Amino acid sequence: MNQFVRVVLIVVCCLLFGGTPLTASEPVEVPVKGMVTMVDLGADKCIPCKMMAPIIEKVRKDFEGRAAIVFLDVWKDSSHGRRFGIRAIPTQIFFDAEGREVFRHIGFLDEKSIVAKLHELGVPRPDTTQ
Repeated sequence: MNQFVRVVLIVVCCLLFGGTPLTASEPVEVPVKGMVTMVDLGADKCIPCKMMAPIIEKVRKDFEGRAAIVFLDVWKDSSHGRRFGIRAIPTQIFFDAEGREVFRHIGFLDEKSIVAKLHELGVPRPDTTQ
């Protein structure tokens, strides 16, 4: 537990005091209009974020066209952290199709939990026969 607290404090300090804002290569409108959206706010160099990267990519592919799955790197562009009031990374925010925030989670979130939340918001589960 002490190591976890230490890691969270380091991440929060880096988020608040480190990183130069950079312009994102592809501007993304979040939440995506008319679509359930999950935004994962993190950083490419954050360990828990790195652990989530393959999960986010798989969910993005599995739900393509049915839900928007967006990753925003708050170390490359700190405006995302300010806009969404991020205190620690990774943070996942789920929006309904009307663009209202309906759920927020801080820390690692496994694929099963992401899929369950998307399903709860009305997004059909991917076809498992493929």
